Amino acid sequence: MNIKIKEIQDKNEWDNFLNNIEQKTFLHSWQWGEFQKNLGFGISSQACETAQWNLGIYNKDDLIAVALVLKIVAKRGTFLFIPHGPIVKVKNEKLKMKSYETLIDYLKELANKENCSFIRISPILEDSEYSRELFKGLGFKSSPAHMHAERTWIVDIHKDENEILSCMRKTTRNLIRQGLKNKEFKIEIGDRVSDSLNSFYNLYQETVKRQGFRGFSKNYLQKELDAFGENAKVFLIKYRGEILAGAIVIFFDNTAYYHHSASIHSKLPATYLMNWEIIKEAKKRGCKFYNMWGVVEEDDKKHPWWGLSLFKRGFGGVELNLMRAKDLPLKRIKYFVNWAIETIRTKKRNY
Repeated sequence: MNIKIKEIQDKNEWDNFLNNIEQKTFLHSWQWGEFQKNLGFGISSQACETAQWNLGIYNKDDLIAVALVLKIVAKRGTFLFIPHGPIVKVKNEKLKMKSYETLIDYLKELANKENCSFIRISPILEDSEYSRELFKGLGFKSSPAHMHAERTWIVDIHKDENEILSCMRKTTRNLIRQGLKNKEFKIEIGDRVSDSLNSFYNLYQETVKRQGFRGFSKNYLQKELDAFGENAKVFLIKYRGEILAGAIVIFFDNTAYYHHSASIHSKLPATYLMNWEIIKEAKKRGCKFYNMWGVVEEDDKKHPWWGLSLFKRGFGGVELNLMRAKDLPLKRIKYFVNWAIETIRTKKRNY
Protein backbone atom coordinates (compact mmCIF):
# COMPACT_ATOMS: atom_id res chain seq x y z
CA MET A 1 0.00 0.00 0.00
CA ASN A 2 1.26 3.44 -0.95
CA ILE A 3 -1.24 5.87 0.64
CA LYS A 4 -0.78 9.58 0.08
CA ILE A 5 -2.89 12.69 0.52
CA LYS A 6 -3.07 15.76 -1.65
CA GLU A 7 -5.52 18.59 -2.15
CA ILE A 8 -7.97 18.22 -5.01
CA GLN A 9 -8.16 21.38 -7.12
CA ASP A 10 -10.44 20.04 -9.86
CA LYS A 11 -14.18 20.07 -9.11
CA ASN A 12 -14.78 17.42 -11.78
CA GLU A 13 -12.41 14.97 -10.05
CA TRP A 14 -14.29 15.47 -6.78
CA ASP A 15 -17.71 15.17 -8.40
CA ASN A 16 -16.76 12.09 -10.45
CA PHE A 17 -15.65 10.32 -7.28
CA LEU A 18 -18.88 11.15 -5.42
CA ASN A 19 -21.01 10.09 -8.41
CA ASN A 20 -19.97 6.49 -7.73
CA ILE A 21 -20.79 6.64 -4.01
CA GLU A 22 -24.28 5.72 -2.82
CA GLN A 23 -24.17 7.02 0.77
CA LYS A 24 -23.39 10.74 0.81
CA THR A 25 -25.09 14.09 1.42
CA PHE A 26 -24.70 17.62 0.08
CA LEU A 27 -22.59 18.39 3.17
CA HIS A 28 -19.64 16.76 1.44
CA SER A 29 -20.24 18.31 -1.97
CA TRP A 30 -17.81 20.67 -3.66
CA GLN A 31 -20.52 23.36 -3.42
CA TRP A 32 -20.72 23.02 0.37
CA GLY A 33 -16.98 23.60 0.61
CA GLU A 34 -17.25 26.70 -1.57
CA PHE A 35 -20.15 27.92 0.54
CA GLN A 36 -18.13 27.56 3.75
CA LYS A 37 -15.14 29.29 2.18
CA ASN A 38 -17.28 32.23 1.04
CA LEU A 39 -18.93 32.38 4.43
CA GLY A 40 -15.59 32.82 6.13
CA PHE A 41 -15.87 30.22 8.88
CA GLY A 42 -12.41 31.14 10.12
CA ILE A 43 -9.36 32.93 8.81
CA SER A 44 -6.24 30.86 8.54
CA SER A 45 -3.25 32.34 10.31
CA GLN A 46 -0.88 30.44 8.04
CA ALA A 47 0.00 30.72 4.38
CA CYS A 48 -3.22 28.94 3.37
CA GLU A 49 -5.68 31.52 2.06
CA THR A 50 -8.86 29.77 3.12
CA ALA A 51 -10.25 27.75 5.99
CA GLN A 52 -11.38 24.90 3.77
CA TRP A 53 -9.54 21.98 2.16
CA ASN A 54 -10.70 19.37 -0.35
CA LEU A 55 -8.46 16.41 0.42
CA GLY A 56 -8.03 13.33 -1.74
CA ILE A 57 -6.65 10.07 -0.31
CA TYR A 58 -4.87 8.03 -2.97
CA ASN A 59 -3.54 4.48 -3.13
CA LYS A 60 -0.76 5.03 -5.66
CA ASP A 61 -2.72 6.98 -8.30
CA ASP A 62 -6.15 5.59 -7.44
CA LEU A 63 -8.46 8.00 -5.57
CA ILE A 64 -9.95 5.88 -2.77
CA ALA A 65 -11.40 8.52 -0.41
CA VAL A 66 -12.20 12.21 -0.09
CA ALA A 67 -12.45 14.48 2.93
CA LEU A 68 -13.87 18.00 3.01
CA VAL A 69 -12.11 19.69 5.91
CA LEU A 70 -13.29 22.97 7.44
CA LYS A 71 -11.59 25.14 10.02
CA ILE A 72 -14.17 26.36 12.52
CA VAL A 73 -13.25 29.41 14.56
CA ALA A 74 -15.57 30.00 17.53
CA LYS A 75 -15.32 31.65 20.93
CA ARG A 76 -15.44 28.23 22.59
CA GLY A 77 -12.45 27.01 20.55
CA THR A 78 -10.95 26.46 17.11
CA PHE A 79 -11.12 23.04 15.48
CA LEU A 80 -11.02 21.12 12.21
CA PHE A 81 -14.33 19.62 11.11
CA ILE A 82 -15.31 17.02 8.51
CA PRO A 83 -19.09 17.17 7.80
CA HIS A 84 -20.71 13.84 6.85
CA GLY A 85 -17.37 12.39 5.86
CA PRO A 86 -14.76 11.26 5.07
CA ILE A 87 -16.13 9.18 2.22
CA VAL A 88 -14.13 6.01 1.63
CA LYS A 89 -14.74 3.88 -1.45
CA VAL A 90 -12.64 0.77 -0.72
CA LYS A 91 -14.01 -2.39 0.91
CA ASN A 92 -10.68 -3.98 1.80
CA GLU A 93 -10.49 -3.59 5.59
CA LYS A 94 -6.70 -3.15 5.78
CA LEU A 95 -6.72 -0.53 3.04
CA LYS A 96 -9.71 1.24 4.61
CA MET A 97 -8.01 1.35 8.01
CA LYS A 98 -4.76 2.59 6.48
CA SER A 99 -6.60 5.38 4.67
CA TYR A 100 -8.23 6.52 7.95
CA GLU A 101 -4.90 6.40 9.80
CA THR A 102 -3.12 8.36 7.08
CA LEU A 103 -5.89 10.99 7.05
CA ILE A 104 -5.82 11.39 10.85
CA ASP A 105 -2.03 11.83 10.82
CA TYR A 106 -2.40 14.47 8.10
CA LEU A 107 -5.14 16.27 10.05
CA LYS A 108 -3.05 16.31 13.22
CA GLU A 109 -0.30 18.15 11.38
CA LEU A 110 -2.79 20.52 9.78
CA ALA A 111 -4.47 21.19 13.13
CA ASN A 112 -1.12 22.03 14.67
CA LYS A 113 -0.34 24.52 11.87
CA GLU A 114 -3.80 26.07 12.21
CA ASN A 115 -3.67 26.23 16.02
CA CYS A 116 -6.71 23.96 16.46
CA SER A 117 -7.44 22.29 19.79
CA PHE A 118 -9.27 19.24 18.39
CA ILE A 119 -10.53 17.43 15.29
CA ARG A 120 -14.25 16.70 14.89
CA ILE A 121 -15.68 14.24 12.39
CA SER A 122 -19.36 13.63 11.62
CA PRO A 123 -19.00 10.31 9.78
CA ILE A 124 -21.37 9.28 7.01
CA LEU A 125 -21.56 5.84 8.63
CA GLU A 126 -24.60 4.14 10.09
CA ASP A 127 -24.42 3.90 13.86
CA SER A 128 -23.11 0.43 14.70
CA GLU A 129 -20.68 -1.27 17.05
CA TYR A 130 -18.24 -1.65 14.15
CA SER A 131 -18.29 2.09 13.36
CA ARG A 132 -17.96 3.08 17.01
CA GLU A 133 -15.03 0.71 17.55
CA LEU A 134 -13.35 2.00 14.39
CA PHE A 135 -13.18 5.56 15.69
CA LYS A 136 -12.45 4.50 19.26
CA GLY A 137 -9.39 2.68 17.93
CA LEU A 138 -8.29 5.90 16.24
CA GLY A 139 -8.43 7.77 19.55
CA PHE A 140 -11.78 9.53 19.10
CA LYS A 141 -14.49 10.07 21.72
CA SER A 142 -18.15 11.01 21.30
CA SER A 143 -18.79 14.71 20.84
CA PRO A 144 -20.95 16.51 23.42
CA ALA A 145 -22.90 18.15 20.57
CA HIS A 146 -24.06 17.28 17.09
CA MET A 147 -23.11 19.54 14.18
CA HIS A 148 -25.59 18.28 11.60
CA ALA A 149 -28.51 15.88 11.44
CA GLU A 150 -27.46 12.44 12.67
CA ARG A 151 -30.91 10.83 12.58
CA THR A 152 -32.74 11.64 9.35
CA TRP A 153 -36.05 10.68 7.74
CA ILE A 154 -35.91 9.55 4.11
CA VAL A 155 -38.91 9.15 1.80
CA ASP A 156 -38.67 6.98 -1.32
CA ILE A 157 -40.15 9.09 -4.14
CA HIS A 158 -39.14 7.10 -7.21
CA LYS A 159 -42.64 5.53 -7.29
CA ASP A 160 -45.62 7.22 -8.91
CA GLU A 161 -47.56 9.83 -6.94
CA ASN A 162 -50.41 7.51 -5.93
CA GLU A 163 -47.95 4.96 -4.54
CA ILE A 164 -46.12 7.65 -2.57
CA LEU A 165 -49.41 8.85 -1.09
CA SER A 166 -50.46 5.30 -0.21
CA CYS A 167 -47.30 4.88 1.92
CA MET A 168 -48.12 7.95 4.02
CA ARG A 169 -49.99 8.08 7.30
CA LYS A 170 -53.72 8.36 6.58
CA THR A 171 -53.97 11.77 8.29
CA THR A 172 -51.07 13.16 6.24
CA ARG A 173 -52.54 11.84 2.99
CA ASN A 174 -55.96 13.32 3.76
CA LEU A 175 -54.53 16.73 4.68
CA ILE A 176 -52.59 16.87 1.42
CA ARG A 177 -55.73 16.06 -0.56
CA GLN A 178 -57.65 18.63 1.44
CA GLY A 179 -55.04 21.24 0.57
CA LEU A 180 -55.09 20.32 -3.12
CA LYS A 181 -58.82 20.97 -3.24
CA ASN A 182 -58.44 24.44 -1.74
CA LYS A 183 -57.71 26.79 -4.65
CA GLU A 184 -56.77 29.65 -2.34
CA PHE A 185 -53.41 28.02 -1.60
CA LYS A 186 -50.58 29.29 -3.81
CA ILE A 187 -47.09 27.79 -4.06
CA GLU A 188 -44.17 30.03 -4.91
CA ILE A 189 -40.77 28.61 -5.86
CA GLY A 190 -38.02 31.21 -5.71
CA ASP A 191 -34.25 31.33 -5.89
CA ARG A 192 -31.26 33.34 -4.71
CA VAL A 193 -32.03 36.39 -6.85
CA SER A 194 -35.74 36.62 -6.09
CA ASP A 195 -37.50 38.24 -3.15
CA SER A 196 -38.42 34.81 -1.83
CA LEU A 197 -35.46 34.74 0.55
CA ASN A 198 -36.59 37.96 2.24
CA SER A 199 -40.07 36.53 2.74
CA PHE A 200 -38.69 33.24 4.01
CA TYR A 201 -36.25 34.94 6.37
CA ASN A 202 -38.99 37.05 7.99
CA LEU A 203 -41.00 33.89 8.66
CA TYR A 204 -37.83 32.07 9.78
CA GLN A 205 -37.12 34.77 12.37
CA GLU A 206 -40.60 34.33 13.82
CA THR A 207 -40.07 30.57 14.01
CA VAL A 208 -36.72 30.99 15.75
CA LYS A 209 -38.26 33.22 18.43
CA ARG A 210 -41.24 30.92 18.94
CA GLN A 211 -39.27 27.69 19.20
CA GLY A 212 -36.22 29.12 20.95
CA PHE A 213 -33.45 27.69 18.78
CA ARG A 214 -30.40 29.45 17.40
CA GLY A 215 -31.13 30.37 13.79
CA PHE A 216 -28.84 31.20 10.89
CA SER A 217 -28.24 34.71 9.60
CA LYS A 218 -29.70 35.96 6.36
CA ASN A 219 -26.16 36.18 4.99
CA TYR A 220 -25.68 32.47 5.75
CA LEU A 221 -28.86 31.48 3.92
CA GLN A 222 -28.07 33.76 0.97
CA LYS A 223 -24.59 32.31 0.49
CA GLU A 224 -25.92 28.77 0.75
CA LEU A 225 -28.37 29.54 -2.05
CA ASP A 226 -25.58 31.18 -4.06
CA ALA A 227 -23.31 28.15 -3.72
CA PHE A 228 -25.90 25.66 -5.00
CA GLY A 229 -27.38 27.92 -7.68
CA GLU A 230 -30.24 26.27 -9.56
CA ASN A 231 -30.02 23.29 -7.21
CA ALA A 232 -31.29 25.31 -4.26
CA LYS A 233 -34.83 26.68 -4.11
CA VAL A 234 -36.99 28.62 -1.68
CA PHE A 235 -40.51 27.21 -1.35
CA LEU A 236 -43.30 29.38 0.07
CA ILE A 237 -46.94 28.54 0.50
CA LYS A 238 -49.50 31.32 0.75
CA TYR A 239 -53.14 31.37 1.72
CA ARG A 240 -55.08 34.46 0.62
CA GLY A 241 -51.76 36.25 0.21
CA GLU A 242 -50.39 35.38 3.67
CA ILE A 243 -47.26 33.22 3.87
CA LEU A 244 -47.94 30.28 6.19
CA ALA A 245 -44.83 28.14 5.63
CA GLY A 246 -41.54 28.08 3.79
CA ALA A 247 -38.50 25.93 3.18
CA ILE A 248 -35.07 26.01 1.60
CA VAL A 249 -34.49 22.79 -0.33
CA ILE A 250 -31.17 21.53 -1.69
CA PHE A 251 -31.21 19.18 -4.69
CA PHE A 252 -28.04 17.08 -4.73
CA ASP A 253 -27.42 13.97 -6.80
CA ASN A 254 -30.61 11.86 -6.55
CA THR A 255 -31.95 13.42 -3.35
CA ALA A 256 -33.86 16.54 -2.30
CA TYR A 257 -33.02 17.86 1.19
CA TYR A 258 -35.51 19.74 3.40
CA HIS A 259 -32.69 21.76 4.93
CA HIS A 260 -34.33 24.86 6.49
CA SER A 261 -37.98 25.38 7.28
CA ALA A 262 -40.29 27.93 8.89
CA SER A 263 -44.00 28.24 9.55
CA ILE A 264 -46.66 29.91 11.64
CA HIS A 265 -49.27 28.10 13.72
CA SER A 266 -52.30 27.39 11.56
CA LYS A 267 -55.10 24.83 11.36
CA LEU A 268 -54.75 24.91 7.59
CA PRO A 269 -52.73 22.05 6.00
CA ALA A 270 -50.12 24.43 4.54
CA THR A 271 -46.96 22.56 5.55
CA TYR A 272 -48.40 19.26 4.30
CA LEU A 273 -49.25 20.72 0.91
CA MET A 274 -45.89 22.50 0.64
CA ASN A 275 -43.97 19.29 1.25
CA TRP A 276 -46.08 17.53 -1.34
CA GLU A 277 -45.14 20.23 -3.85
CA ILE A 278 -41.47 19.77 -2.90
CA ILE A 279 -41.79 16.06 -3.59
CA LYS A 280 -43.34 16.73 -6.99
CA GLU A 281 -40.59 19.21 -7.89
CA ALA A 282 -37.95 16.71 -6.76
CA LYS A 283 -39.49 14.04 -8.99
CA LYS A 284 -39.38 16.43 -11.96
CA ARG A 285 -35.67 16.81 -11.33
CA GLY A 286 -35.14 13.06 -11.34
CA CYS A 287 -34.68 12.67 -7.58
CA LYS A 288 -35.38 9.25 -6.08
CA PHE A 289 -35.38 10.28 -2.42
CA TYR A 290 -36.63 13.11 -0.25
CA ASN A 291 -34.49 13.57 2.86
CA MET A 292 -36.61 15.46 5.38
CA TRP A 293 -33.52 15.93 7.55
CA GLY A 294 -33.43 15.64 11.32
CA VAL A 295 -35.84 13.64 13.46
CA VAL A 296 -35.69 12.40 17.05
CA GLU A 297 -36.45 8.96 18.42
CA GLU A 298 -40.10 8.07 18.03
CA ASP A 299 -40.69 7.60 21.76
CA ASP A 300 -38.76 10.72 22.88
CA LYS A 301 -41.88 12.80 23.52
CA LYS A 302 -40.08 15.26 25.81
CA HIS A 303 -37.75 16.39 23.05
CA PRO A 304 -38.63 19.85 21.63
CA TRP A 305 -38.49 18.43 18.09
CA TRP A 306 -40.79 15.47 18.74
CA GLY A 307 -43.84 17.14 17.14
CA LEU A 308 -41.87 18.11 14.02
CA SER A 309 -40.50 14.57 13.84
CA LEU A 310 -44.01 13.12 14.07
CA PHE A 311 -45.01 15.39 11.18
CA LYS A 312 -42.11 14.15 9.03
CA ARG A 313 -42.73 10.49 9.79
CA GLY A 314 -46.28 10.92 8.50
CA PHE A 315 -44.95 11.10 4.93
CA GLY A 316 -43.83 7.48 5.08
CA GLY A 317 -40.23 6.41 4.71
CA VAL A 318 -37.35 5.06 6.73
CA GLU A 319 -35.02 6.35 9.41
CA LEU A 320 -31.29 6.59 8.77
CA ASN A 321 -29.35 6.71 12.03
CA LEU A 322 -25.79 7.95 11.54
CA MET A 323 -23.06 7.68 14.12
CA ARG A 324 -22.70 10.61 16.51
CA ALA A 325 -19.97 13.16 15.80
CA LYS A 326 -16.56 12.14 17.13
CA ASP A 327 -13.81 14.30 18.63
CA LEU A 328 -10.05 13.80 18.77
CA PRO A 329 -8.67 16.12 21.49
CA LEU A 330 -5.25 17.60 20.70
CA LYS A 331 -4.89 20.35 23.31
CA ARG A 332 -6.48 18.93 26.43
CA ILE A 333 -7.21 22.09 28.39
CA LYS A 334 -8.66 24.00 25.42
CA TYR A 335 -10.69 20.97 24.39
CA PHE A 336 -12.08 20.61 27.93
CA VAL A 337 -13.28 24.24 27.83
CA ASN A 338 -15.10 23.55 24.53
CA TRP A 339 -16.48 20.27 25.90
CA ALA A 340 -17.84 22.00 29.01
CA ILE A 341 -19.52 24.80 27.04
CA GLU A 342 -21.14 22.44 24.55
CA THR A 343 -22.28 20.06 27.29
CA ILE A 344 -24.00 22.90 29.16
CA ARG A 345 -25.66 24.15 25.96
CA THR A 346 -26.90 20.67 25.11
CA LYS A 347 -28.47 20.23 28.54
CA LYS A 348 -30.12 23.65 28.41
CA ARG A 349 -31.66 22.97 24.99
CA ASN A 350 -32.50 19.35 25.83
CA TYR A 351 -30.88 18.14 22.57
